[in-house]
Amino acid sequence: MRLLRRIARALGFELLPLAKAREPMQRLVNALNRFAVDLVVDGGANEGQYGAGLRASGWQGPILSIEPIPEVHARLAHRARRDPLWFIAPPCALGPKSGETLLNLSAESDMSSVLPRSPFLEQLSPSSRCARQIRVPMLRLDELEPIRSGPWQRIFLKLDVQGYEAAVLEGIGALWPRIVGLQLELSLVPLYEGEADWRTLIDRVGSFGFVPWLFLPGYFEPKSARQLQIDGVFFRADTAPAGITGAAYGQH
Repeated sequence: MRLLRRIARALGFELLPLAKAREPMQRLVNALNRFAVDLVVDGGANEGQYGAGLRASGWQGPILSIEPIPEVHARLAHRARRDPLWFIAPPCALGPKSGETLLNLSAESDMSSVLPRSPFLEQLSPSSRCARQIRVPMLRLDELEPIRSGPWQRIFLKLDVQGYEAAVLEGIGALWPRIVGLQLELSLVPLYEGEADWRTLIDRVGSFGFVPWLFLPGYFEPKSARQLQIDGVFFRADTAPAGITGAAYGQH
């Protein structure tokens, strides 16, 4: 096992016992249930790793996954095909306005972004280079038909859009009253040009009444032993069910 862990670390990975690896996601699922979430929106779904992780950790409610890259979208749809409560939106990127956008397609598909890589990321991860650019549809979240006309009233929005989170938040618009929770990828070090830093994003969602609830491990760079990203989970304090204390902590 020690040899396997040394090999994994040399390749930039960390091996964990399966039960421990699932623990953070199980904490999230517990929070989703406590807040009576009736839909999880998976923005930047890639091949469905997040949705599959939710299912493996006990989430039984509906999931709506959104992915812009056509070939990745096809693999996502294949993964979800036997799950009647896992819905797949048409291929599109989320953003502040509807139309089209140019997507920098990374050699590692889960590193693709509307934003260009920062010099730090270029140096850190040459393999995440932009292989090509493609034009994809862009939609505001409040104009995405499965959500706009859907019955869901307690939505949890997860965004993993490689530095474009702040722009996507601008497109929530009329949906804000139906959003009870958020999960945002927070960069502790700038990885994409023009991305909002973690302080800015926390303050931004705080202005809408969301308080920090849970932090999940993200991108850890083993060579420097530095945490580069974490996922912040936030819930709107005024939506906390009876019996949950401390929901108002952090409110201004």
